[in-house]
Amino acid sequence: MVTALFPGSYDPITRGHIDVAKKAAQIFDKVYVVVMTNTSKNYLFTDEERADFARDALKDVENIEVLLKPEQLTVEVAHELGASAIVRGVRNSDDFRYEQQIAGINEEIASDVHTVLLFTDAKDSFIASSMIKEVAKFGGDISQFLPAKAAQALIKKMRQKDEK
Repeated sequence: MVTALFPGSYDPITRGHIDVAKKAAQIFDKVYVVVMTNTSKNYLFTDEERADFARDALKDVENIEVLLKPEQLTVEVAHELGASAIVRGVRNSDDFRYEQQIAGINEEIASDVHTVLLFTDAKDSFIASSMIKEVAKFGGDISQFLPAKAAQALIKKMRQKDEK
């Protein structure tokens, strides 16, 4: 059985993340979608909320399991779960360069775990959580970019922030 890890911050999970997770599920026997920590990001949602949104969005995909593993290196989580591949989603050339750097570091640390880049559908190539948060902040319609549960939570969170 070939197992893969699809790590991310998922703050919140977007249509692009879901697309990549489903593609990975077609390629690998088991895919762990793992909510992790990126120290360069400030999160709007808690670790648990982010994992809950991912579980809800991917609940119909049999071979995907959503886990929460903050404060760990991705390659260590891959070893812990018996994953031989790390799946990363790529939207554009900027993403590619960034992911290439991460893949290089990961290969240095754990040469037995390989990075697989999967491209999002063209219709999702512009979707970024940070942009969606901006649209939501100013009352724009975000329903076409996020699963319903995550979209509703983001709208609610933005209203709460505005009220403060």
